[in-house]
Amino acid sequence: MAAREAGVQTSETLSATVIGGSGFTGGELLRLLDGHPNFEVAQATSRSYENKTVGAVHPNLRGRELRFSDPADLESVDVLFAATPHGVSMERIDAFRDAADVVVDLSADFRLDSEEQYEQWYDGHDAPEHLEESVYALPELSRNELPGAELIAAGGCNATATILGLHPLFEAGILSGNEQVVVDVKVGSSEGGAGGGEASSHPERSGIVRPYAPTGHRHEAEIEQELGLSVSFTAHAVDMIRGASATCHVFPSEPVSKGDLWKAYRGSYAEEPFMRIAAGGSGVYRYPEPKAVAGTNYGEVGFELDPTNRRLVVFSAIDNMMKGSAGQAVHAANVALGLEETAGLEFQGLHPVGAP
Repeated sequence: MAAREAGVQTSETLSATVIGGSGFTGGELLRLLDGHPNFEVAQATSRSYENKTVGAVHPNLRGRELRFSDPADLESVDVLFAATPHGVSMERIDAFRDAADVVVDLSADFRLDSEEQYEQWYDGHDAPEHLEESVYALPELSRNELPGAELIAAGGCNATATILGLHPLFEAGILSGNEQVVVDVKVGSSEGGAGGGEASSHPERSGIVRPYAPTGHRHEAEIEQELGLSVSFTAHAVDMIRGASATCHVFPSEPVSKGDLWKAYRGSYAEEPFMRIAAGGSGVYRYPEPKAVAGTNYGEVGFELDPTNRRLVVFSAIDNMMKGSAGQAVHAANVALGLEETAGLEFQGLHPVGAP
């Protein structure tokens, strides 16, 4: 495993391992890496499906010869992607780092900066000595910190949708961090993972708009950390499979115009390869919605003013398993390793498309 100079684009082939490859997000990682010009998947692990082909679990990957192996038997690779439940990566981080030059963790284990935050929002941390060097994976915020990073933490999907919607307002000075912000996020059933349980089963999920985290959602910690803002946050489970849609009700302390908002959002995202602005144009898809970005690494943001109530409504939409997880992880790895930023992530989506 040779170290690479940060920021230097390369055409070399890099080996990769996907831990937890049988889950929904693990399957998305395998799909993306399979089509990536610079990665070759050397190993995919799963205790439940050891020795079975990846196509036996993920039908879109049928025909691939790769078989799942035991996660205890790690191969030496350039990059290791860990798509495991919270708590696994912090327990195995030393083994992961021994096996790979770069570790990209898709759980919540290394997203926060301090052990105190994990005491407050989770149930503590088993390897706090690694937190200081971890880099948050969302390139729209952390692009300058990613080159050369060796431990990368992909953001939570609800937090990602919210942060992408609000970030330009801070960059432009429209928000300072003292304003009231109310966030309502609606997410698809894939957020619960392949083993999501009764609440994610189709008979229980179909036709619902169900509050499942009315207050105190753990992703609030990421939002506060990355934006310096405390939000009033509620999450709903809805009848869709893929997607996260955030509606943010913002009450700026000073008057703001449509022109101010366009300047802010274009200033933050005009040069971003995976961000699109949809703010009340013509046609059916006037504002961001998950269906328009299903299967892609794109995030859409939009806004509308309510002058009567001095309210600003911000909308954002992502595919929770792509921009909110696997796509974000690959995007961050591209930046960290000096690869073409959009490599492996060029899929534009489909229209029309069934329910995401």
